[in-house]
Amino acid sequence: MSPLLLVLLGMAIVLCGVLVFKLHAFLALIIAAMVVAALTPAQTLRNQSTAQMAIGKVTRLPDAENPHVRLAIDKSKTAGIETGTILHVLHRYEDDDAFHHLADVQVVSIATASGDAIAKVEWDGRLLGRKPNLIEVRMHQGDLLFHPTQVDAALSPKVPHLADRVAEGFGKTCIDIGILIALAAIIGECLLASGAAERTVRSTLSLLGEKRAPAAFMGSGFVLGIPVFFDTVFYLLIPLAKAMRRRTGKNYLLYVLTIVGGATMTHSLVPPTPGPLFAASAFKVNVGTMILAGLCISAITAMVGYAYAVWANRRWDIPLRDSAEGDAVELADSTQADDAALPPLWLSLLPIVLPVVLIAGHSVVEAWHKSLLTGDALPWWLASMRPTLQLIGHKNIALLLAAIIAMVTLYQYKRAGGPAGGLEQSAADQPQRHTVARALNVALASGGVVILITAAGGAFGLVLRQTGIASEIQHLATGWQIGVLPVAFLVTTMVRTAQGSATVAMITAAAIFAPIVEGDTLAFHPVYLALAVGCGSKPIMWMNDSGFWVITKMSGLRESETLKTATVMMILMALSGLAAIMAAAVVLPLK
Repeated sequence: MSPLLLVLLGMAIVLCGVLVFKLHAFLALIIAAMVVAALTPAQTLRNQSTAQMAIGKVTRLPDAENPHVRLAIDKSKTAGIETGTILHVLHRYEDDDAFHHLADVQVVSIATASGDAIAKVEWDGRLLGRKPNLIEVRMHQGDLLFHPTQVDAALSPKVPHLADRVAEGFGKTCIDIGILIALAAIIGECLLASGAAERTVRSTLSLLGEKRAPAAFMGSGFVLGIPVFFDTVFYLLIPLAKAMRRRTGKNYLLYVLTIVGGATMTHSLVPPTPGPLFAASAFKVNVGTMILAGLCISAITAMVGYAYAVWANRRWDIPLRDSAEGDAVELADSTQADDAALPPLWLSLLPIVLPVVLIAGHSVVEAWHKSLLTGDALPWWLASMRPTLQLIGHKNIALLLAAIIAMVTLYQYKRAGGPAGGLEQSAADQPQRHTVARALNVALASGGVVILITAAGGAFGLVLRQTGIASEIQHLATGWQIGVLPVAFLVTTMVRTAQGSATVAMITAAAIFAPIVEGDTLAFHPVYLALAVGCGSKPIMWMNDSGFWVITKMSGLRESETLKTATVMMILMALSGLAAIMAAAVVLPLK
């Protein structure tokens, strides 16, 4: 079965499992991974194992001007290679789709550049070996090279059991992002339970004033959407929107749409939410880079969403109605809690801002350090801070510090009461400990489900790559270049529209397009591909999406009203994000 058919079959299993048989996304992804792994030809798997063992490949053949063969070698595999070393060349033949020993080459010189990931090596053009039954031996660009001790294993590699391959993908994904998702869930739940999220919203409203309440809702949703799931952000903010509608007597639709517009894009573009985390991992993008780029694109899309919200509010005057959460007046009045019971603003924002600053700061310093390796050095004060940033700027450590701060905040402040008055171990502290324990249980229960889904997506992605889909879609990068971005966007959109979950859509699309990054043929940084997948996960929100019903039932909007307002706004935001991504990839490729 061809790689493309295997990918389509895997997508069909996921979509049918979720839509038709109502399976949990975790189970649908695992079943799809098992089926694709079982149907992948054994020879394809053997060829991939051989390619993984190679230490390099031929990049230029001898010609009239240069009689040598040039080869690129993975710098991590150059140990023991020196002038005079004999290496073996393996070529993949089309008649049996297998690798065979083609020739031997001898090293005549080695040129390495400090800090370069690939060592450039020149090889003598003499062929010291021959493949039997061939009159003429010709090397090709892309032929693989091996140490003499590797050849036997490379020609007859072992193929792991399909269940082991699925488990490998599952485990690798857990290693990459499992801890991050769990810590992000803890941060989000503690922010809600302590009242820190509500403090952020109230302070923003107070700062901007009643006339700028839509901007306050947009900004609050934008910030809270980074560590907190979209549904939860909407639950938190909609009572405040209803209270503001009671106070002003107008602009209810504007308040609702600005909440949606603020939170929806950061949820799919800015880690540590699971979708962008998975995309960053699949496309080998540094988390700090993903955070910075995601914030920039999210800001652009938020402005587009705000403009549409203003226009829609002028066109449709939607009244304040009772919703699924109860009487509109009572729900609005429930937001009038005592300010003294809420944490201060700086403490409320710290668990959100700290990991962003640490991770992004570490990424910036490392990029600066790498750019100066050829001559200059970092300023002394920055060089002295680098070891500390390497420790606390690691994504897992940064999120752990933020989670600890969020838990301490919850320990001291409960939404139902005031400050705890310190951390002394006394009987009076018992309720605070129980509050933290309950919050952790809720967070880890929900976070555990997300980890399972995301890790199952990682298993699905690994077996898709093992089908050889890279060779099928590699021409997208080499031939179309910038055209890869809208294609990835459209694939993600189709999956999102079909099954409703933005996270599942991102996981599926990222798994399909990840081989493009492995081929190193993109003319721009892979972060743009990850962002295109994130924007593609927004359209089209309709009745199969839980977020659609959260917005509709919580706000009191009718289904038709949600479709013509919130759904249209998400489409416009996603398209504007794609346009910004494509423009940035051309103007600032970061390659």
